[in-house]
Amino acid sequence: MTDHTPSLPLVEHFIQGHTVASHGARKQAVHHPASGHVSKEVVLGDAADVNAAVLAAQQAQVAWGEMPPIRRSRVMFRFLELLNAHKDELAHMITAEHGKVFTDAQGEVSRGIDIVEFACGIPQLLKGDFTDQVSTGIDNWSLRQPLGVVAGVTPFNFPVMVPMWMFPVALACGNAFILKPSPLDPSPSLLMARLLSEAGLPDGVFNVIQGDKDVVEALMQHPGVHALSFVGSTPIAHHLYQMGAQLGKRVQALGGAKNHMVVMPDADLDQAVDALIGSAYGSAGERCMAISVAVLVGDVGEKIMPQLIKRTQALKIKDGEQLDAEMGPIVSRAAKERISGYIALGVEEGAQLLVDGRTFDPSTAGEHCQDGFWLGGTLFDHVTPSMRIYQEEIFGPVLVCVHVPHLEAAIALINAHEFGNGVSCFTREGHVAREFSRRIQVGMVGINVPIPVPMAWIGFGGWKRSLFGDMHAYGEEGVRFYTKQKSIMQRWPQGTPLGAEFVMPTSK
Repeated sequence: MTDHTPSLPLVEHFIQGHTVASHGARKQAVHHPASGHVSKEVVLGDAADVNAAVLAAQQAQVAWGEMPPIRRSRVMFRFLELLNAHKDELAHMITAEHGKVFTDAQGEVSRGIDIVEFACGIPQLLKGDFTDQVSTGIDNWSLRQPLGVVAGVTPFNFPVMVPMWMFPVALACGNAFILKPSPLDPSPSLLMARLLSEAGLPDGVFNVIQGDKDVVEALMQHPGVHALSFVGSTPIAHHLYQMGAQLGKRVQALGGAKNHMVVMPDADLDQAVDALIGSAYGSAGERCMAISVAVLVGDVGEKIMPQLIKRTQALKIKDGEQLDAEMGPIVSRAAKERISGYIALGVEEGAQLLVDGRTFDPSTAGEHCQDGFWLGGTLFDHVTPSMRIYQEEIFGPVLVCVHVPHLEAAIALINAHEFGNGVSCFTREGHVAREFSRRIQVGMVGINVPIPVPMAWIGFGGWKRSLFGDMHAYGEEGVRFYTKQKSIMQRWPQGTPLGAEFVMPTSK
């Protein structure tokens, strides 16, 4: 928290088609991670703000949900056009408030646009099933209808893409949506809201409430919110899932990760090194799909560790607006301190620290970067499964290396971990790839692909304590999450009345 400085720009809520002030007085600083300076402030909402957003959404959703799906699809097509026109503006916003390099931010926006393209096909996706003559003179069919008002709580690391995992599908299905973005990088949420309005979305169908955990609790408790999608840490995901069960709400809660990449002795080692460097240190490791554990099989370790050390030391760590930057700053001072604490812990636990990111000199990152939230890439070797730096999600530019003798040991190691979000295996052997893919207890698997994020029509989600809920994000799973199935059985009798029936109906 910081004292309010009137001269700073203020990021507010978006309700009923307009930016609005908060009912409460709380505000939080929004930093420029590369310089460490406060760039603006964001309001922190309360239950009264949530209530106003829900009321606006309830009033607008009825007509929006009754609108033919093809007309909702046309709004999404116009939104798609506007996103393409403003994608670099969104990417610059991401770099300014999150810190990831501009080219990576462009990629984030593009992956979000993929989901909007998928949602444009909603008429096909909402088709029901029909069965003629299920019994004499009776037909039976199913249809999918919107839930009503739904909400999304999204993390700092993807302020555009993760919200777009949720709201394009939810809106196209006929729901009204309330977005609660991270207060660390809130500005993109308002630009997306304005573009939706410009595309013709009726006022109140999409609303944004800025805030912290108070807003999340208020959304969960509000009887007018029928479902909540969440992406964040496992403890909060588990809490919201339990809370949803108690309140009778549908909850889709994506939690933490500890993604492994297995490098087999037969792998293309140059390709594997490239993959490890890019997937571990891209976006400063602040990705739920980042590779944070290298599982080196057989003698692979002694072959590639010199290359990993050299490449980690040579990372181009700069202000993300510099187009040759490979890695930007950490999102916040608190996150930098937390990650630095894990590095110190790894040394205490006996891991071999080969590259220490805490020694990075911010003056090399660019002008005005001396006070930014900077860490270099960090590399540990000889990490064991009992160490906390192996067990826990660090969510920073820290790669830990574990050595195993063979594929069986690699599979057993990964399957024993509490998280099961993403995993990768680098090999040239088809049998190894097939066995690994079938036996690994992880939701998203890459074979010679380090970050296997599924495409828009497939769906995103992990296993074990990486996902709480029955359905993955976006794709057809998203359509199922944001709709409820209704079965309709119909008969039009003619002639003599059938009379009372006292037995269970059967096909006759």
